[in-house]
Amino acid sequence: MYECFLEIAFEAELKNTHEDPECLALAFEQCNENPVTRDASIRELRDMIYERGECEPHRTDDAFLLRFLRARDFIVPRAHKLLVRYCNFRAEYPHLYKNVDLWGLTKVKDIYEGSMLDRPDVGRLTIFRFGTWNPSELPIEDLVRVGLAMAEIGIRQPKLQVLGGFVILDMEGFSLQHIATLTPTIAYQMVCLLGVATPGRLQGCHIINYNWLLNSFFYIFKRFIPQQAWGRIFFHGHDLKSLHQHIDPECLPKRYGGTCRNHVSIGQWFQKIKKYRDEQFDKEMKDLGYLVKE
Repeated sequence: MYECFLEIAFEAELKNTHEDPECLALAFEQCNENPVTRDASIRELRDMIYERGECEPHRTDDAFLLRFLRARDFIVPRAHKLLVRYCNFRAEYPHLYKNVDLWGLTKVKDIYEGSMLDRPDVGRLTIFRFGTWNPSELPIEDLVRVGLAMAEIGIRQPKLQVLGGFVILDMEGFSLQHIATLTPTIAYQMVCLLGVATPGRLQGCHIINYNWLLNSFFYIFKRFIPQQAWGRIFFHGHDLKSLHQHIDPECLPKRYGGTCRNHVSIGQWFQKIKKYRDEQFDKEMKDLGYLVKE
């Protein structure tokens, strides 16, 4: 039963139509999306792109622009600002995606995990186990590359455009060796992936299992975190009960006091994406610059 659920979930992962009837009601509630005026908002955003000339996105079709409108509650100027940041990020850091072997990103193994439940109250739950990463085996840029690829693939799904999600940053095992890799540039790139320069709806970031080194870690990051985002960052230490006040234990793996069994590693996730992808998926990822091999 569990394996069947995961197979269905991964097939849904590759849907790419904004006419998803299951999320229309949620889109109105969470994104201020009105089906009657949606097309007009998309046209307004497209006109703003051409009139202001602040960015040259690789796509301007309805489905693509809708991602940015949903991420900013259908406030067109804010959606445009996000799109400009997205384009600027891609232009400034092409090495994070251009000619990157998409399936080769499985080498990060279980540093990233995700839940496939995607409930309305939680959305997609992503876990980043920073302390399990060995800097001597993988460059930190690969962690950013994986995060960017996850964001690009996940945001294709209408349900995730509407629901957004939570991030758990597990700092267990975090050491001075990890801090040594955190340049201001890397810190900026990681913050950008949390909805600052990508069309995602981050509901909250929960930091757990940290020690005194967190002060050094966060000092590097905080200068890049927008003021309005601070209300969505939560520190729990080793207090799982505090975490449970924000995220239902039914959505958490056992190690965090939860009961969820459908957490998958990023390696498993990419394997399933590769299995269920279609020609449209390959084309979109290649258009973004990725190498999508058979």
